[in-house]
Amino acid sequence: MKYMFSQISYLLHGRAARRNVRMLARYLFFLVALVTFYSTVFHFLMEFEGRTFSWVTGFYWTLTVMSTLGFGDITFTSDQGRIFSMVVLLSGVIYLLVMLPFTFIQFFYAPWLEAQEKSRAPNELPVGTSGHVILTNTDPISLTLVKRLNKYRIDYAIIVEDLQSALDFHDKDFRVVVGRLDDPETFRRLRTEAAALVVVNNNDMINSNIIFTIRELSDSVRIVTNADSDDSVDILQLAGATYVFQFTRELGESLARRAIGASMHANVIGRFGQLLIAEAPAMRMPFEGKTLKESNLRRLTGVTVVGIWERGRFEIPAPDTVISGTSVLVLAGSEIHLKTYDELFEMRSEKSRRVLILGGGRVGRAAAEALKEQKIAYCIVETNKEFIEDNDNYIHGSAADIKTLVRAGIYEAPTVFVTTHDDDINIYLTIYCRKLRPDIQIISRSTLDRNISKLHSAGADLVMSYASLGVNTIINILRPDEVLMLTEGLNVFRLPVPSSLAGVSLGESGIRQRTGCSVVAIHSGGSDRINPDPATILQKSDELILIGSADAETRFIELYT
Repeated sequence: MKYMFSQISYLLHGRAARRNVRMLARYLFFLVALVTFYSTVFHFLMEFEGRTFSWVTGFYWTLTVMSTLGFGDITFTSDQGRIFSMVVLLSGVIYLLVMLPFTFIQFFYAPWLEAQEKSRAPNELPVGTSGHVILTNTDPISLTLVKRLNKYRIDYAIIVEDLQSALDFHDKDFRVVVGRLDDPETFRRLRTEAAALVVVNNNDMINSNIIFTIRELSDSVRIVTNADSDDSVDILQLAGATYVFQFTRELGESLARRAIGASMHANVIGRFGQLLIAEAPAMRMPFEGKTLKESNLRRLTGVTVVGIWERGRFEIPAPDTVISGTSVLVLAGSEIHLKTYDELFEMRSEKSRRVLILGGGRVGRAAAEALKEQKIAYCIVETNKEFIEDNDNYIHGSAADIKTLVRAGIYEAPTVFVTTHDDDINIYLTIYCRKLRPDIQIISRSTLDRNISKLHSAGADLVMSYASLGVNTIINILRPDEVLMLTEGLNVFRLPVPSSLAGVSLGESGIRQRTGCSVVAIHSGGSDRINPDPATILQKSDELILIGSADAETRFIELYT
């Protein structure tokens, strides 16, 4: 009974709902008046034929004829009565069998169903909710971020404007809230003033509107947003965004740093206090083809190779692990260690040969600008003439056409970037380029994380994920002192020394063998001991700084905490 009253109260709530109820009431009043009129005429015609019936019988006859039941127990014998019967029958078909169901469905049943659906998709968060993350879009970055938030048990809510879309996401176990993005009441119901972070990742104009709307309620909540164009960065900052990123530009620059002929230095991808984490491609380096032990990297430079990316698969290296041309070393060390590495393994320049970029969108152009700053020649293949800026560095045509690729220099280029926003096209072009040039370095962009492994299988040496780049940046803002998320699921995280390992040496702890994580530093006495010796005794008051894949981090947490 309480549920029924709540549904009825919803139907009476709002101007449109009240208007529907009034129209339904008017129709029912007209129908009752029509039945009463027909019953009255029934009595006059029956008296004309010399018969008398009660008023109840008059209503009974009218309803049976209008509803086409026609029991036949009461009939007229005169032509006037039979003509009247046909009029009642036809009007009953129209008003009772056609218009009544339609009116009932439109003005009562459909709004009731809508109320049922809206009760499944909430429009607010419980009172007292705090420390949560609010998302304003269901793009690849937001959906990938949800997976990471679930892993770290951080509450979140996604605002979805369309009810049906909200129900679809709700059925997939996403926490959604129905609301308008430009309505302050929506963010008030989401307890925005108590949120840890708001991620605004729509287009630039919508972003500015959303940020202004949020700032009407709270001046302190942190807002992260993405700018598609350079001109929007200042505008979004003026609107009130706390952090403004250009993920497509950052992705293009990340691609450019990894090209042969670009800087072959150790590229710093994360900083955790005094500890630096860097990536270094092994292709054409002096230690290519050697084992990790034979490379003597730790003795020569002080850095520790804590992991190796091998075509998208992260491995914890052993002393006898062979460093291949497709390997990307993950290095841990201080600034001095990485500087020593760069000085020792300065790569010979290959800047005379043009890097090939397939796709002249925002990512491709950002990669080209980064190469240009390093004075590295490049050539962009683009099908859309509007994106072509000059004839020296652009070639108009399809990257799937062998003639176009030959004109662009596919057989001379040391590196090819595959940068379109469509993962299906990127997979196709990666296979094609690998078939044409088995020895070329292929670096591909992936929009969705689930396609990373496919691109590696297609022949890409490196894959940079747009979604992972954005998510890692956001998580690092959200938990700066606890975790540092690096490329493609590689994390640096800080945890206290487990009680079961207190008093045990690092070498005897078996952390690396049991979990797949590497201890890259020990925080003790207010300072970090980077790349500690295996003989180091772990103290209960110390904190471990570890690096590992997402699965390795999960194993460590399950095993020790």
